[in-house]
Amino acid sequence: MEITPERIHQLEQIEKKYNEINQSTDTHLEGLLWSKPITYWDYIQTDALLNLQIQRTTLPDEMVFIMYHQVNELLFKMILWEIDQLAHTEKPTTNFFEERLGRISRYFDMLTTSFTIMTDGMEPEQYLKFRNTLTPASGFQSAQYRLIEFASTDLINLIDYRFRATIDRNTPYEHAFEHLYWQAAGKDYKTGEKSYLLKQFENKYKKEFLDFMEEYNTINLWRKYKQLPEESQKSESLINAMKHLDKTINITWVMGHFNAAKKYIESVPGNHEATGGSDWKKYMLPKYQKRIFFPELWSKEELENWGEEL
Repeated sequence: MEITPERIHQLEQIEKKYNEINQSTDTHLEGLLWSKPITYWDYIQTDALLNLQIQRTTLPDEMVFIMYHQVNELLFKMILWEIDQLAHTEKPTTNFFEERLGRISRYFDMLTTSFTIMTDGMEPEQYLKFRNTLTPASGFQSAQYRLIEFASTDLINLIDYRFRATIDRNTPYEHAFEHLYWQAAGKDYKTGEKSYLLKQFENKYKKEFLDFMEEYNTINLWRKYKQLPEESQKSESLINAMKHLDKTINITWVMGHFNAAKKYIESVPGNHEATGGSDWKKYMLPKYQKRIFFPELWSKEELENWGEEL
């Protein structure tokens, strides 16, 4: 093997890398000698991934339902990955902000256009049979989706519309948590008692949520936008990108989900509760809760009519 200047430089860089972490370069080079070449299936963990679909019934369309939601969770993870990079960059440049915002928007655009897989990809008769085995589980319990909300906007914009006037940035996180908009979907509106669905969700994730709420209080997407130069904040293209993301997440995607649920849940007469027992219409429809991540970017008329056109 010819010892070229390029190879010498590479060896010097490798030596530097391992010296900085007090590791023996010779040991790592010998380890490389015995390591196996990487394959696609090992790198992607294809076998593990394809064995995560466990049906509870014998109905074929349940597999569509499972895989579709797993794909959603993978995309949620990609979104959180991008937000994390942006949020934890101390002073992001305008280009960096726009580039990451574009990635996040593309992931949610993909989620939005994917609902035909649900609306047209399952037989209602099959869905109405296997959904009974899912009770009391619900898409309401997607923790990653809640984290995306916390990481996108100031907490006040996620508070139940009825209680926003009583909560501000000095409100304890524990108190604010009890008044998040989705709490209403998990409580008896007469007694205030929490459903089994909500209790289990909180048992699993509440501590993580409270920590995350505090962490992103000053580094969420809106706060990062406000850190940009004033001239950048006035950029029409950037404002439109922010508004596109806001509308896509809080209206278009939500309505896609709503219409898919409506098609199946209301395909037969009778009680039309979600699997978790929530009032799914008032929980999902944007016009009720007016979830808006970046309200300062919208006109008064747009805010008043949020979600009304759908």
